[in-house]
Order: sequence, then structure tokens, then C-alpha cells
Amino acid sequence: MDQIQILKILNERCAGAVAEEQPKAIVLKKEFLLAVAEVLKGPDLDFQNLHCVTGVDRRDKIEVVYHFYTFKHRLMLTVKVLLPMNDLTVETLSLLWKSANWLEREVYDLFGVKFLNHPDPRRILNPDEWTDYPLRKDFDRPD
Repeated sequence: MDQIQILKILNERCAGAVAEEQPKAIVLKKEFLLAVAEVLKGPDLDFQNLHCVTGVDRRDKIEVVYHFYTFKHRLMLTVKVLLPMNDLTVETLSLLWKSANWLEREVYDLFGVKFLNHPDPRRILNPDEWTDYPLRKDFDRPD
């Protein structure tokens, strides 16, 4: 099993979900994230582990980057969702992988991405009254 075979399965089961194929990542349209995640977690691909969720500020958009691992196929898969700065929302994966709970909270706290239907969308690192997102490029450090 490799990324090409995974792409074939995703294109069959979630037609139109893949926005771009990169050498070491798959970029999804954000509205397909949950459907693709369900396929990844299913018995055929069996990605049991959501290893990491992080963000990358590209000035005009935020990339939400997911790293999945399957012990069955011994494969790491990187999936990205690109969010425009005027709509930093994406569906939570915490209902499929418990590890997503805290990882998504960290991405919210540092980048401002809101994970829809998240069971506990509180800040995890910064004080509750904090209004900025310190890993964004437009962050102005307080005095």
C-alpha cells in the first residue's frame, strides 16, 4: 500500500474530495475532510492513529496538516486542508480519533482555526481571555 493506492481508493469512495496531489501529501477540499477521514479509519486502510494535527500560516490561508499512521500497512499519510483567512473553520476529527481532541484545541489556540462540532473547544495553552493567535504571522506581540 502506498499513497497512489490510497488516492485511488479515495477517488473511488469520495469523488471530488482531492484538491491537489503533492509528492508527500494529499490536499483535500475542506467539505470532504470528515468523509475522507471515515474512509481512512475504515477496515481497508485502517489508519488507527492520528499522530499529529498542526497548522501552517501561509499569510493568505492556514493549512491544517494531519499525520495519520496505519500499523496494518506501516504507512504514514499526510493530509492537508487549506482554509482561507476569512473562513477558518473545518470539521473536527475528534469523534473518530480521540487524539484529535487536544491536538485540535492546540491548533485553535495558536492559529485560530475553529473545529466544528468539537466536544471541548476551549483554549489549551493561552489564558481564556486571550484574543490573539500567537503562531499567526499577523500576531503582534503584546508589550
